[in-house]
Amino acid sequence: MNKTLPTGFLWGNSVSSMQTEGAWNEGGKGMSVYDIRAASEFASDWKVATDSYHRYREDFDLMQDLGMNCYRFQISWSRVCPQGDGAFNEEGIAFYDRFIDDLLARGIEPMVCLYHFDMPLALAQQYNGFVDRRVQDAFVRYGKKMIDCFGSRVKYWLTFNEQNIYHMPGAFQVGGYLKGEKTLRELYQIQHHVMMSHVLLTHYLHDTQPGKLMGGMLAHQLVYPATCKPRDVFCAMQYDEFINQNLLRVYAGQGYSPAVLAVVDREGFRDIYRDEDLAHIARVKNDFMAFSYYASKTLDSDAIAPGTPVNDYLQQGDKANPYLAATEWGWQIDPLGFRAIISRYYNDWRLPVFPIENGIGVIEEWDGVNPINDDYRIAYHRDHLQAMQDAIFEDGAQVIGYLGWGLIDILSSQGDMRKRYGVVYVNRENHDLKDMQRVPKKSYRWLQQVIRSNGRDM
Repeated sequence: MNKTLPTGFLWGNSVSSMQTEGAWNEGGKGMSVYDIRAASEFASDWKVATDSYHRYREDFDLMQDLGMNCYRFQISWSRVCPQGDGAFNEEGIAFYDRFIDDLLARGIEPMVCLYHFDMPLALAQQYNGFVDRRVQDAFVRYGKKMIDCFGSRVKYWLTFNEQNIYHMPGAFQVGGYLKGEKTLRELYQIQHHVMMSHVLLTHYLHDTQPGKLMGGMLAHQLVYPATCKPRDVFCAMQYDEFINQNLLRVYAGQGYSPAVLAVVDREGFRDIYRDEDLAHIARVKNDFMAFSYYASKTLDSDAIAPGTPVNDYLQQGDKANPYLAATEWGWQIDPLGFRAIISRYYNDWRLPVFPIENGIGVIEEWDGVNPINDDYRIAYHRDHLQAMQDAIFEDGAQVIGYLGWGLIDILSSQGDMRKRYGVVYVNRENHDLKDMQRVPKKSYRWLQQVIRSNGRDM
């Protein structure tokens, strides 16, 4: 980089509690849906993760050494409220109280995410997750309690990790849905109840904690048409509207997309959207736009069967882009797409932009002696940081910071420890916990240099 990023720029990391904490049956924690998932050939169980419940101060020391000044973490709903509703667990709240204080003592700004897919098991079993409005009510009660407990010390808040996943077929897995036919109506119930949870907690944060900031976060789906054929272009545009823009419009104070509400009316789903809900949505506005980005996608409309809901287009029409390289997991590397998202967010919505997940997952093995030579990770982050710089200095975007995924290796979203994202190696495998030693990789020293120069020296 030949330009230094703005003073106060936030450098950091994002994690979820289910992928890091472990201690699944300690400290008064209740069961979550992940605690009952069995291990398989290429997936660990979730009971130990990277044991950050016991080792987080060691990880915080690495963050401080690296130069990080922001850390997004998830509060485990079932750790602070074991049944998801009802009595709160003071021991669990005290854990996060210490956790936040230990971050602040190291000069690291905490960012709280309230939900990262691990529904309290009791709510999933009783109500089938967010398909039921009573789970929305329980989540809002939990979120208000966390804002009351920590709002004076936490500036940045998120309700849901990657909220647009609740508008995709993956909603049933991440929304606590355990049984049923996964109908389109249920998908719209889940996505609306999740959005209402976000809206009500945004109002509560603004009303009770002036100056504290709520963001909306997407797993942004950057989808290119496979060709310039008009139907490819139109289907990619539709998918963007339903999966990205529909949420961004709510975050920016515009309400749901007319195109989405047209489907609601046509399918007979309007009863899901109560008048009082729409009134709350009409007056909400987020303080920043957050997103995760790892790769872009390409959509082939010929593969989409007639009558397919727009929400399902990518399941049928996903196609490899011949102009992009891919990781061993098939994720296509596209730094220019990162710039495009940042620039469009700011051009369209005039709200500060905050990319809070970005990284590359690779199978890596440590020889027990030498740091892992991960030049590919350095190249990935350098190219994406350069794209972000171009969005700021060439395109005029206002960007709060950059949070990578991640600082240390953690379980992937599928529970596979082979897929490593960190600049610090964690010495464990899917079925062998070993000693969990933290070992900085070559990319750690590179990123340390980047942060110390505030992006000038890459």
